[in-house]
Amino acid sequence: MAAEHAARTPVKNGRIVIVGASLAGLRAAEHLRDEGFAGPLTLIGDEPHEPYDRPPLSKQVLLGRAAPEDTGLPRRRAVDAAWRLGTAATGLDRDGRRVLLADGDAVPYDRLLIATGVRARPWPQENEAALDGVCLLRTRDDTARLARRLAARPRRVLVVGAGFTGSEIASACRHRGIEVTVAERGPAPLVGALGGVIGAVAADLQRTHGVDLRCSVTVTALEGDPAGRLRRAHLSDGTVLDVDVAVVALGSIRNTAWLEGSGLAAGPRGIACDAGCRAFDVHGIVTDDVFAAGDVARTPHPLFGYQFLSLEHWGNAVAQAETAAHNMISPGPARRPHLWMPAFWSAQFGVNIKSVGVPSMADEVIVTQGSLAERRFVAAYGHQGRIIAAAAFDQAKWMGFYADLIERAAPFPPAFPTVDRRPEGLHPVPAAFPDPALPSHGPTVTLTGHSPSERRVHFTPARA
Repeated sequence: MAAEHAARTPVKNGRIVIVGASLAGLRAAEHLRDEGFAGPLTLIGDEPHEPYDRPPLSKQVLLGRAAPEDTGLPRRRAVDAAWRLGTAATGLDRDGRRVLLADGDAVPYDRLLIATGVRARPWPQENEAALDGVCLLRTRDDTARLARRLAARPRRVLVVGAGFTGSEIASACRHRGIEVTVAERGPAPLVGALGGVIGAVAADLQRTHGVDLRCSVTVTALEGDPAGRLRRAHLSDGTVLDVDVAVVALGSIRNTAWLEGSGLAAGPRGIACDAGCRAFDVHGIVTDDVFAAGDVARTPHPLFGYQFLSLEHWGNAVAQAETAAHNMISPGPARRPHLWMPAFWSAQFGVNIKSVGVPSMADEVIVTQGSLAERRFVAAYGHQGRIIAAAAFDQAKWMGFYADLIERAAPFPPAFPTVDRRPEGLHPVPAAFPDPALPSHGPTVTLTGHSPSERRVHFTPARA
């Protein structure tokens, strides 16, 4: 009995370091203290601000309903920790168990949690990206700069990319009465996340609200005046637009570059982990002192064929941080897997959009309630004969029901009748996701875990 009790007793000492002082990092720190961890705790963050909430940045802040500095995350409890804010991690010495910092310091650890998240993908031409008026939207400071520009009433804003962030920016511009053009490489907005069928509805929604939406085009150049101010944008269809502001919304990049040479299975798609958030090394061997959580982590999920899921979802960051924190201080028998149901929401052009599951895995989609034409509906996604996801426009109340169907591997198409099914929902149709290799598509389901170019094994001929 004593041995069994010891096997399940939390580890309450040692040094824990969390790299990433945002949502996942904060919630992990709180959970560690909740579960009785009493050892030294250090949080490292590259931004000077204390943890803040990112979803309001592209919604309430750009709409002028909240100030950037009012987005701080509420604290669930006091956290006795050393905060190293405004200092980026630049390297990981796993042999010495040290995190290397940009200021030349090194922070020792016994267990490490990596929660470095993602950063906005920049405009690829550095001289054009430096023009006054070219913006990104990821951090609190990014949002403050963009909000000031929108308040100055630019003649026209160009949004490059029509994913969720780009679409929300366009919505904020139209709410403020600002002319906006959206340039999207793919055939429709949101196509990488929800597919072409729902993307067509999103396109109609944007155009109805006055967005100059240009699909299947790219921005080939941004042009400035002699003073370095943005003045024009050149599109692949030959169009030249006069614009004062261009917001680059081309997706995100996992913050893993600082882990190069560490031997972890970390690359452009994130850090590969087991279901308990323990990081793999480049040989596929699980570590027992390095964990990952939040947008930067990739973990296998049994509901989705044990494929690795990399999720930029608020709820996932919280749930995964708590799982990682629990497992960091728990012996093997007491550890638990991260099995959060993917869920995402967006508000744009007066419509609430929500999804559960992994739509991008789907082959087919069927409208189970409402009507695409009315932009008020529920759609179920199918993969290999089972429901894999659902999405709704102004019908979010049904997402819990569909989450349950996904967990039970319910058959697709759904066999149940509904009170509001229209003719368009009688038969499944192709979900129309773009080729994952195209730059316009940011898949959340990926299969490879590390950079094949990083090798630490060297084979030598056997001696006779």
